[in-house]
Amino acid sequence: MNEEPLEEWARRREERRAASKGRLRAVPLTEGQYRAAHVEPDAPRVIQEWNGAEWEAIGVVENRDAAKALLYPPQPVKEKPAEWDRPALGPGKGRHRRAAPTEDGR
Repeated sequence: MNEEPLEEWARRREERRAASKGRLRAVPLTEGQYRAAHVEPDAPRVIQEWNGAEWEAIGVVENRDAAKALLYPPQPVKEKPAEWDRPALGPGKGRHRRAAPTEDGR
């Protein structure tokens, strides 16, 4: 069996941990076990951040919609480029148009 050197494993582990730091989640503040996000949408949520070892509470929001707005902010809208000068289509209908005949009839 080919074993990976401990240094390489440790490096990959730290890369994975660093990539997950700062990740956020919302947990409902209700009695009992944590359930799905759609259950009790009007219940307050605690916002937690992953620090690499455990989830830390960083704030509280009033309901599911406020938590979604915090966790998934709207992306900036990309502006469409100005209309570019494209060649005009020749006469005719349909998308499969024949090229205009040349002087020699082809």
